[in-house]
Amino acid sequence: MSVFRLKALHLLLVVAGLLTPTLPSAAFAATAAPEAPQLMLAKAYRPGIPLADYWVSEKYDGIRGYWDGEKLLTRNGERITAPSWFTAGWPKVPLDGELWAGHGQFARAMSTVRQQSPDAAAWRAMRFMVFDLPAQGGRFSERIPALNGVVSRIDQPWVQAVAQSKVASHAALQALLATTVKHGGEGLMLHRGASLYKGQRSDDLLKAKPHEDDEARVVAHIPGRGKYAGMVGALLVEMPAADGKPGRRFKLGSGLSDELRQNPPPVGSTVSYRFRGLNDSGIPRFASFMRVRDAAV
Repeated sequence: MSVFRLKALHLLLVVAGLLTPTLPSAAFAATAAPEAPQLMLAKAYRPGIPLADYWVSEKYDGIRGYWDGEKLLTRNGERITAPSWFTAGWPKVPLDGELWAGHGQFARAMSTVRQQSPDAAAWRAMRFMVFDLPAQGGRFSERIPALNGVVSRIDQPWVQAVAQSKVASHAALQALLATTVKHGGEGLMLHRGASLYKGQRSDDLLKAKPHEDDEARVVAHIPGRGKYAGMVGALLVEMPAADGKPGRRFKLGSGLSDELRQNPPPVGSTVSYRFRGLNDSGIPRFASFMRVRDAAV
């Protein structure tokens, strides 16, 4: 009997009440997409923001990590298989932070976090830089001492509370930004002291960098010409959808090394790029490739 006839017979028996429908197996259920934690997301800093309302900290160039009280997750809800000793003794309360391997070590952090079988030696170099307590309640200014207390009780050298400070003016912020970048930092984060923890992008959380940057999804490889013949000339990338409108697409070729042109980021992967503002159509101006940033993290 053909597969089609077997399926038809099964359906008839179910309708007749002579057979119960097949339920999804546990293996099938396990493949369901993970639920992403509702994280606070940042907008870009702009001059004119009332800086007296904000706390300022270093922006660590790592992988966003969310401890839900039981397990460590990426921002998209994927389970991070850290060694058991790394999270031993962590509290049953959510922690929001950055898994960081040091200045200029983003690729190392990415590689460590993505491993399905954790490399103990690699994880020894990791730090969990905690910057918020999502379930604590109250204003951010009130959550800071609570966070410091939680991290103090964890009492592990690889778990650190991100230091918060105040700046008096835009000029002072720019000076601090320059010093931070000079010492290998990526930029600064500004967190409104009166803000509650809300899983959305808003002015309650801002990022300040020497340049603007964002992420986009690779949708196609555009063949190269001339000296790039036989290689990729540019990536066709798509910006995230916003305000109910589909994401805009643009070519990203500047910044690609010859190695990347020969082995480009696969379609569907996420890449980071820097740019200088947007043109009238909303496309980034002078966009330049920075690196591959896996969508799972």
